[in-house]
Amino acid sequence: MTTPLILHRTVAVGFDQPFEMLHECHGRVERMVVLLERLTAHLDQSGHDDQAAQAARDVMRYFDLAGPAHHQDEELHLFPLLRERGEPALAGVVERLQRDHVAMGEAWASLRIDLQAVADGHLALPLAGPVRARWTAYAQLYREHIVVEEAQAYPAARALAGADEQAAMGQEMAQRRGLR
Repeated sequence: MTTPLILHRTVAVGFDQPFEMLHECHGRVERMVVLLERLTAHLDQSGHDDQAAQAARDVMRYFDLAGPAHHQDEELHLFPLLRERGEPALAGVVERLQRDHVAMGEAWASLRIDLQAVADGHLALPLAGPVRARWTAYAQLYREHIVVEEAQAYPAARALAGADEQAAMGQEMAQRRGLR
């Protein structure tokens, strides 16, 4: 019997804690990246089935909706704050993170096509080298990106943003998602 490919966890923080919410988003990214890796193994071992299709849809749903919203949170709130009031060395960190966002968006376009094929039961198996390489590179890019954000960008931005600014940040993040 195969292990289910679904990975879910409830969110423990709200938008009233924007930095904690951003951190929690990184946890969800990691779960989706792990799901992508498990999907690779599942396709190799079991081929196309309902679990593979659902896992592909779960990954697509996350990176189609939540992933871009998370990047927008950073682009609108963290990066300007770090550029305008952060240490000069943080400008290079922000530039790198912005380049990563562009690279992730470009990589997602190809990866999404692969995942749609899995969801539709049409991806050729076993996974071809370029497909496997795309999936692996995407996971690695996200993991490296998160390390930089968690170690450098988030602590610096949190130190620069006062309570009122953090509250406004959280409100805007929630509004953009259609929440109160």
